[in-house]
Amino acid sequence: MRAVIIAGGRLSEPEYVRELILPEDLLIAADGGAEYFRALDLLPHILVGDLDSITPPTLAALEAAGVEILRYDIRKDFTDLELALRFARDRGCRDVWVLGAAGSRWDQTIASFLLLAAQDLQALDVRLVDGRQELRLLRGGESLDLHGDPGDTISLIPLSGTADGVITQGLEYSLQDEDLPLGATRGVSNVLLGEHATIHLRRGLLLCTILHGDPDSLDHLA
Repeated sequence: MRAVIIAGGRLSEPEYVRELILPEDLLIAADGGAEYFRALDLLPHILVGDLDSITPPTLAALEAAGVEILRYDIRKDFTDLELALRFARDRGCRDVWVLGAAGSRWDQTIASFLLLAAQDLQALDVRLVDGRQELRLLRGGESLDLHGDPGDTISLIPLSGTADGVITQGLEYSLQDEDLPLGATRGVSNVLLGEHATIHLRRGLLLCTILHGDPDSLDHLA
């Protein structure tokens, strides 16, 4: 079973959610993400969080529809998104797609991205999606397949110390058993040659991003 979580951050290209969701998916609203579900006329299976970012009409509509609600005290140890991910794990999900994880607050956005590396969640294969952008984590000793179209932008960003022994296949600028130190930008803005690429990592943690389409259509730093 796959879980699709919508959090309360920015949701680029909301209509993409309709194309993404499959009938058998477990749909989870992380607090304010319920507002996106309602705007799209979709009903989550569960609402998780302290509910400080959801409007009373939306909460009332979900309650009336019989949506399962897990409400937490506002003084809690986990963000709403982490609670949603833990719920997906406990319900037996392996694949998890998360939308609305990025927003205007840097602290929340960085914390959401780093959830990919959380030890308690390592059994999950989490994909953060923001419109045409995807973010995934590669752990040492594993390989990761990335899919897209020729010309899509792939970036490899070390997360914990040096990413040792990076091997790539299917990228314009190949790496063959090379190291990417923390803070280095060498792995940024590589290019997909075909429809998929494979990344292997011997040791460390590596954030892998894919931007589908023209990167110049997004705000960016050269």
